[in-house]
Amino acid sequence: MAVVETERHGQILVVRMNRPERLNALNGEMRNLLAETWAGFRRDDALEVAIFTGTGRGFCAGEDMKESLADGAPGGRRPTTEDPFMSGALEKPVIAAVNGFAMGGGFMLVERTDLRVAAHEAVFEVSEAKRWLLGGYNHGHLANLAFPVAMEMALGFRFTAQRFYELGFLNRVVAADALMPSALAMAEHLLTLPPAARVNTVHMMRQMRPAPSAELRRLAKALHEHGAKSDLMESRAAFAEKRAPRFKGWDDPQDRYRLPTLDSVRD
Repeated sequence: MAVVETERHGQILVVRMNRPERLNALNGEMRNLLAETWAGFRRDDALEVAIFTGTGRGFCAGEDMKESLADGAPGGRRPTTEDPFMSGALEKPVIAAVNGFAMGGGFMLVERTDLRVAAHEAVFEVSEAKRWLLGGYNHGHLANLAFPVAMEMALGFRFTAQRFYELGFLNRVVAADALMPSALAMAEHLLTLPPAARVNTVHMMRQMRPAPSAELRRLAKALHEHGAKSDLMESRAAFAEKRAPRFKGWDDPQDRYRLPTLDSVRD
């Protein structure tokens, strides 16, 4: 059984992550197959729209912690070929059909899609604050959310599908049995548009999304270096072993009061 399955519905491709026993967590095999699938979708002139979904209770639980621990490499194995969906090189629109948990890297997969429909049972979480030295500072900014909501997101609070719909992050929230029909109806609408209008409009809308400045990216890099590196793997070990983490914090306790600032990273 493939960990990524596809179905063709005329000009629509359904891409389904298929590791239900692991809530579709992203291991190396799945990342490689997704990269190959998106590259094939991009090249295929007979396909115009994709629907991205998962099998079982999870859309995607993000990084496969067990594989990361075995490899000693936080973040998981990267694909060996370019993934045009992740790199932003995919010109065709992608609709997320979020069937369940979308956590960490799974949330970021949803975030990269153009239109989003979710089942009422879907749950969302930006998990970076639980796994890294800097939390998911940019996700609320990318979604144009108010500061306290973006802060809540960055600090790893969970969101229901209904709340995300009310905040404007989702286009539709539907019953589980209506999820794929709703996503297919959205895809069929896109196919009624002139091809150039569809592609050009999606491209223009993506260009208008906010993005962190070069200075903020440099500050983020500095903050990723600011703390105890052992906590990176401790968070994963605790998750995999189903126990409370034992975080060390800063190697030097005074680093708590010596945080990098925008002024310190400016050219």
